[in-house]
Amino acid sequence: MGIKQVSRQTVRNILKEAGLEPAPDRTSDKWSNFLERHKNTLWACDFFSVKSITAQGIQELYLLVFLCMESREVIVSTSTRRPNSKWVVQQTEAFIAKTAERSEKPSILMHDRDTKFTKEFVATLKAKGIQTNALPVASPNLNGRCERFIQSIKRECLQKFILFGRSHLDHIVSEWVNYYNTRRSHMVRGHLPPVREMPEEVPKLDRSQIIVRSYVGGLVKSFERRAA
Repeated sequence: MGIKQVSRQTVRNILKEAGLEPAPDRTSDKWSNFLERHKNTLWACDFFSVKSITAQGIQELYLLVFLCMESREVIVSTSTRRPNSKWVVQQTEAFIAKTAERSEKPSILMHDRDTKFTKEFVATLKAKGIQTNALPVASPNLNGRCERFIQSIKRECLQKFILFGRSHLDHIVSEWVNYYNTRRSHMVRGHLPPVREMPEEVPKLDRSQIIVRSYVGGLVKSFERRAA
């Protein structure tokens, strides 16, 4: 056509007319597409810590949370003062055992670059056919749902107690996680808890048909239909 030189703008215009973004790599998948494609079997995990009063003084106790990206169900480990590789592997094995009988087992587990996620941790998951997905450095937004759960359990529960040792902490966490999974509503779930399915009918009830149940020593409450 007699064109000896093509400017950058010409290339941009041609790509624009063809509906293509002027990017060097158009084969990369979008993060939102990845989440949507794997949401039923995609889990994320993260550590969090709380302070506890013990016979040795105030100590930091660590827990490990696993969260299903689709349902928002959580599984939280027991606590420890020493979150070493052996403890992380033990909690990972417990997570695998709790989800082993499900029709949709975990296939991918996302985690950040914390050094506590060791080679032994990766090997434990790989042996059960679960792929690990280490997130980029300094990207807490990519594990935002785990971060949001940690914020919820701290603000709504743990910060309202004076914690006395591991047993006390583990009991309170277990109680609140049970409430979270079976009673606490989530907007993304249509205001249903993570492990409850939408009923076919939602009848209107008067107050005499509703009972109130308390959890975590009365800290949180749920409302249920009175049994016939």
